[in-house]
Amino acid sequence: MDELKEYRSNIAEIDKKMAELFEQRMKNCKGIAEYKQKNGLSVRDPKREDDLIAANKALISDDDIRSYYVNFLKNNISLSCDYQEMIMNGMRVSYSGVEGAFAYIAAKKMFPKARLLAYGDFTDAYRSVERGEADCAVLPIENSLAGEVGTVMDLMYSGTLYINQIYDLPVSHHLLGVPGASIEDIKVVMSHPQAINQCGKYIRKHGIAVETAENTAVAAKLIAQKADKSIGAIASEATAQIYGLDILDHDIQDSGINSTRFAAFSRSQNSHDNNIKYENESFILVFTVKNEAGALASTLNIIGAHGYNMRSLKSRPMRDLQWNYYFYIEAEGNINTQNGKDMLRELSALCAGLKLVGTYH
Repeated sequence: MDELKEYRSNIAEIDKKMAELFEQRMKNCKGIAEYKQKNGLSVRDPKREDDLIAANKALISDDDIRSYYVNFLKNNISLSCDYQEMIMNGMRVSYSGVEGAFAYIAAKKMFPKARLLAYGDFTDAYRSVERGEADCAVLPIENSLAGEVGTVMDLMYSGTLYINQIYDLPVSHHLLGVPGASIEDIKVVMSHPQAINQCGKYIRKHGIAVETAENTAVAAKLIAQKADKSIGAIASEATAQIYGLDILDHDIQDSGINSTRFAAFSRSQNSHDNNIKYENESFILVFTVKNEAGALASTLNIIGAHGYNMRSLKSRPMRDLQWNYYFYIEAEGNINTQNGKDMLRELSALCAGLKLVGTYH
């Protein structure tokens, strides 16, 4: 009996120490949550969690105990994430459109517990973060079929915000109608111009007239209000649920592969943890070059010489200077290294203007 009492006494003492350490750990989690809110980062980071488990389980020498410790770590991580979600409940995330728009869906995926704020267009949503009305903005930067979103690219160049994460949202377009409508009833379909273009074959096949709307969710909201069986909308499944519409036909887009990349823009630039090596580390640069022969080629050569693979190179006209352009580059690799700093220094000497818009994985 004395032996059992001694074991229990030892456990009680250990539990006391663990409680103190748990409280310290959660206080640090609070700091992490505040950092993530400031920098527009999601709570969960699967790569970070896997690395933590792999490193910490190696601290256990007893093979029989190790698997239990892994479960202990996973529970600890889940509790930490729940606590961070609670702290970030007051996070304000702006987007362009109305509830049910693809930007709304992306924002929900990236920040499940945040308060979402709808704005009329991309610029208003972006400026809301600059003004401090929102902590970050979720905006589309590129569609796999339609290409880049020019307005948002221009905001990257002229604005003050940074990109710290990107989310790839699969896009499925559905034909929506008011309850009781059928495909044969639809004479006019409403949607955003891009969605209409992406469903061109289907629209022509059925001989449907088109009307444009600000975005797909606005179109769905409008036809719900009109309650006219002859008018349909091209929008998402989530939008149909929100506005009480029927899905008359699924996946009507011309291509089965259609996705939009959304970026979270925040006022602060994320400081990269060089101890974590992500497989797909990338960065975005925007720049202008001096009006000299070979200036652009020299810029690209510098990036290549430092071992960075350019995945995308685009040019956009500058609004204030006719027939002048700025350039947008996405490249693979960690720029938060000495090599990256050296490259930026060399580029700064050559470029008329240079901005590191953000890093992500």
